[in-house]
Amino acid sequence: MALRLRRRPKPDDDPGSGSLDGGMTLVEHLTELRRRLVKAILALAVGGVVGFLIYSPVLDILQAPYCEINEGNCDFIVTDPLQSFSVRLKVSAYVGFLLALPVVLWQLWRFITPGLYPKEKRYAIPFVFSSVVLFLLGAGLALWTFPNALAFLNQVGGEQLEAMYTPDKYLSLVTFMMLAFGAGFEFPIVLVFLQMAGALTWQRLASWRRWAVVAIFVVVSIITPSGDPFTLFALSLPMVLFYEASILIGRFVLKSGERSEELR
Repeated sequence: MALRLRRRPKPDDDPGSGSLDGGMTLVEHLTELRRRLVKAILALAVGGVVGFLIYSPVLDILQAPYCEINEGNCDFIVTDPLQSFSVRLKVSAYVGFLLALPVVLWQLWRFITPGLYPKEKRYAIPFVFSSVVLFLLGAGLALWTFPNALAFLNQVGGEQLEAMYTPDKYLSLVTFMMLAFGAGFEFPIVLVFLQMAGALTWQRLASWRRWAVVAIFVVVSIITPSGDPFTLFALSLPMVLFYEASILIGRFVLKSGERSEELR
């Protein structure tokens, strides 16, 4: 196997990116990781403050599915004096994560950049942009399908049960659904990155197609707590399409099969 040499850094290289001649020691890796984590945590903190300030409109958006199935009668029941404050903190944390997501992904990319070839580093901005867009699309799809999931859960118990939710339980469910959909929509990013790293090729992904479709439906049925068919297909079908798209990207854009042969 041919040895892979790191290039000598250019003057405009980020000194914190770790692209040093001869590689990095363990201490340098840990120092770099700490720098990236500090920046990500600061971004989360700033996002959390913004989320605390815009709490009311965000809560209205998250509460909309509940209002839709309950015909406007969607007030939450608070059973703990501290529950209102804890709910506001939770919503602030959710908004903070969403607002800080581009910064967190950028710091992640900058941390792994030294292990990539110069040609691969040009994908930094597309990586961050597509990751954020796909996550937002997934979270939006979850919020759009959540009324169907909520109606399904209410019908399972029968007409004798009247739906009256506490805010923490409701928000935990809806945000979990949004995170699950958002993470599922990151599926093609992971596959494309593995092809860039030479761990996978489009030929291998194509040969796994049938098993991948089955695995996608099984995993989605596990990570979506509602269990209704509408939510299952709403997430599974896009992931299947993403799987096919990652094969096409590997074949015609990255040419992962040719690259893996060069590394041998």
